[in-house]
Amino acid sequence: MRFFSRFSYRLVLAVSVVTAPFLTVANSVMANSAVTTSISANSLFEAKDIFSLEYASEPQISPDGSKIVYIRNSNDIMTDNKNKNLWLIDVKSKKQIPLFSDDKQYSSPRWSADGEKIAFISNLTGSYQVHVHYLKQNRTALVSQLQGGIGSLTWSPDGKWLAFSQLVAEPATVIAKMPKKPKGAKWSKPVVVIDKAYYQSDGRGLVKPGYKHIFVLPSEGGTPRQLTQGDFHHKGTLTWTKNSDGIVFSANRIKDWEYKSLEGNLYQVNLAGGELKQLTRKPGKEFNPVFSENGKKLAFLSTSNALNPYRNAKLNIMDWKTKKVTAVARDFDRSIRDPQWLSSSLLAISYDDFGKRKLATISTKGKIKDLTNTLAGTSIGRPYISGSFTASNEGYMAFTQGSSSRPADVAVINTRKKLSKLTQLNEDLFGHKTLGKVHEVNYKSSFDGEPIQGWYITPPNFDPKKQYPLILEIHGGPHLAYGPHFSAELQRFAAQGYVVFYDNHRGSSSYGERFAMLLKYKYSSKEDFADHNSGVDAMVDMGFIDEQNLFIAGGSAGGIATAYAIGLTDRFAAAVVVKPVINWLSKVLTADSGLGQIPTQFPGMPWEHVEHYWKRSPMSLVGNVTTPTMLITGEEDLRTPMAQTEQFYQALKLRKIDTVLIKVPGAPHGIAGKPSRMITKIEHSLAWFKKYLSKTEK
Repeated sequence: MRFFSRFSYRLVLAVSVVTAPFLTVANSVMANSAVTTSISANSLFEAKDIFSLEYASEPQISPDGSKIVYIRNSNDIMTDNKNKNLWLIDVKSKKQIPLFSDDKQYSSPRWSADGEKIAFISNLTGSYQVHVHYLKQNRTALVSQLQGGIGSLTWSPDGKWLAFSQLVAEPATVIAKMPKKPKGAKWSKPVVVIDKAYYQSDGRGLVKPGYKHIFVLPSEGGTPRQLTQGDFHHKGTLTWTKNSDGIVFSANRIKDWEYKSLEGNLYQVNLAGGELKQLTRKPGKEFNPVFSENGKKLAFLSTSNALNPYRNAKLNIMDWKTKKVTAVARDFDRSIRDPQWLSSSLLAISYDDFGKRKLATISTKGKIKDLTNTLAGTSIGRPYISGSFTASNEGYMAFTQGSSSRPADVAVINTRKKLSKLTQLNEDLFGHKTLGKVHEVNYKSSFDGEPIQGWYITPPNFDPKKQYPLILEIHGGPHLAYGPHFSAELQRFAAQGYVVFYDNHRGSSSYGERFAMLLKYKYSSKEDFADHNSGVDAMVDMGFIDEQNLFIAGGSAGGIATAYAIGLTDRFAAAVVVKPVINWLSKVLTADSGLGQIPTQFPGMPWEHVEHYWKRSPMSLVGNVTTPTMLITGEEDLRTPMAQTEQFYQALKLRKIDTVLIKVPGAPHGIAGKPSRMITKIEHSLAWFKKYLSKTEK
């Protein structure tokens, strides 16, 4: 089922053609003649199909495991926004019904302990508020009248309370008292006074003065009550004690918390009087607490405070009576995610391994049993590892199941590995489409022989006897990872006749701490470039790549790596550099991430290590660049601010290198957050590459 507001699909397509004329050239001509006429044009993945994509997220399984509520995400071509609706699945019959499917937005569905009610957040009444839906009665109650964002919505075990976190605003700082404005006078807007170290956030702009605190609200509606106090943030996972008299959470209540982002402890706040008790005191961060059903054990995650860009998250269990903490699977060299109790001695977890997210069980003694590696599908644009799950005390887990050819559906699995897929959200779109096929490739880096895992997508109707242009696409992070997952962006490239290659270079997650730390203080460098370049060599050696038509692209950390690469080599016919860092000396002092980035990714302050920062900057190599380069960045990007892109653009123009700058109005760092912006990024990239395809390939 597709949701296109109140307009017909035919009208929608007509409007899309008029409002996006730049698509016509890229869509009307195949980039490579190897995609033959045996595949009709409408059977390929087209730009407009991005508006038709759907995916599941936040699958929440009921306490008895019989039902699943999930968010069904779709796109509205008329508003260029996402629709987030709530759907309910009966696990046994696999039948699903819409709970709320309209033009409003829904998030954070949460089951009550008795399985009879679902709390959620929605703008049903105009502003985002907490609602409770009564399943048997099929009635919904508005239970809050709150101001501002609501997070971490959580039921109490007795069903009487809902806990959540919310920003408590503070008055803005005033330094100088202005004279009184005469009646009717029109003065300039008042100045904004900034006095905090952390003062801006990508996608939000200037951070509003205030602190996030924990509140409770009667589940039948009433007045919210603030439980936490102080000039500290209290957010993240909330878990209630068994008798519903307290809440455990993680917070960094150190005096200079802005400068200690790697710290955090567990606290308990009393429901009756707001008494606060600190539960952990270890160096580093303790977070994601969750009680066992009987309330006798508290599982939580922890990370060290070592000044490293990557740290594995470890599982710990606290005996609630004695407060003794035991580390579980201490030597497991992967980062554990989202522990959830299945019984008093068994938990469900997820962890990333070799480009895939696995759903597994772990005993309280540390024995790990993998259940499936198909947890995926919620990263639609590029093939990042993604996906989530929830577990019931009956031994069942609902999860987002994705593949190389499909975004996330809802599936359920039990501890005996019995798996059932419950939805097919994109069969109406992809059932008659031919997508590129994803293949794995493994090779060694020319720098030091380090094994590198990668994947490549072959175009529809691929013929290994023919020659194809190749696009190297580099992931961001850099401590993130790609995998054999669905990617709208890369499938579009493949549909236009390109072989698309991507790898998990050194520094990528899902390979353990040693591999991730190979990039410490070397982001970017000749070392990670060698990982990419060796992958391109491996692809050329397969025999079906046209070495005269090699292209390179990447966003964020991938944009940095792309800009760095074209300063080291001229083997690529053209490059697309998306939201890059070009000059680290200025970036870390102007972006929203400097507080955390400087101590973990660099050996010291930029003014103390100018040579090191400069060596990591693509600007240091700009004098070597000969590759035609397109630059794309959001005008409101605070993670890699526009000035970074403009520096590279100006430098290339001064050197008379063919370059073009694409500014995306209104876009933050998540440049493809709206469907049309994703299409803009893809189609401009394709148009740029097509311009530099050798004549025999046009």
